[in-house]
Amino acid sequence: MSWFESLILGLVQGLTEFLPVSSSAHLRLTAAFSGWEDPGAAFTAITQIGTEAAVLIYFRKDIGRILSAWSRSLTDKEMRRDQDARMGWLVIVGSIPIGVLGVTLKDQIEGPFRDLRLTAAMLIGMGIVLGVADRLAARDESGGRHRVAKQRKELGDLTVRDGLIYGVCQAMALIPGVSRSGATISGGLFMGYRREAAARYSFLLAIPAVLASGLFELKDAAEGGHVSWGPTLFATVIAFVTGYAVIAWFMKFISTKSFMPFVWYRVALGVVIIVLVATGALSPHAAESAG
Repeated sequence: MSWFESLILGLVQGLTEFLPVSSSAHLRLTAAFSGWEDPGAAFTAITQIGTEAAVLIYFRKDIGRILSAWSRSLTDKEMRRDQDARMGWLVIVGSIPIGVLGVTLKDQIEGPFRDLRLTAAMLIGMGIVLGVADRLAARDESGGRHRVAKQRKELGDLTVRDGLIYGVCQAMALIPGVSRSGATISGGLFMGYRREAAARYSFLLAIPAVLASGLFELKDAAEGGHVSWGPTLFATVIAFVTGYAVIAWFMKFISTKSFMPFVWYRVALGVVIIVLVATGALSPHAAESAG
């Protein structure tokens, strides 16, 4: 991997990680359209450490409170009723599905799941799901014609059941094209949570899974020696800087705007990929690395 490739891929990772458009799909497609090798699951996981560092800094006050309350709840039963302590436990609960499936489906994640036909299908399918969830949320918030606006849930209303459902939604993002934020936010909207609440929990929930995945890949890469360390670390830094800016913009955007621009973008991109593959202009296995 060249330094120029790492610059572009780092920018792509940072720009798309927190938007509901699938960063793994965009990394894969950037390589395919540019004639580069697939950066691979290891590159994706390691650069995601950079974007998660942006989450840690942006939500540092929330995370500090949660960690403090959660650690005290280990020995103080009364603290387990505290909202921040509950959030710590719910993040752990919500991380179970992706942890189990990530280990179980590792070979599929690095192989068949990277087929561009599957990526296109997921971009379109999950785009439609996000669109329906967004319309439902908008209807509840506005009340619609002759209806009273419905109060949607905040993070304080989160239960173990809801945390597990969020976790299952997050696990779906193991397939490129689904989008971690897109799947979890959609799940949250269907369960009746406000856009900002769904997005905030989505970002917090991603921290354990992404950091664990990145560290796991770091260990494998160090032992196997199949990662270009200089360019990969450079891309990680670029992803961190870009990702922080995107988080700040996205949290403001969703407070007043609809997710529909992302929905139309996903569907259009998915259709373009299908047409290119169907006409032979693009191989479904384009840019796949030999290893």
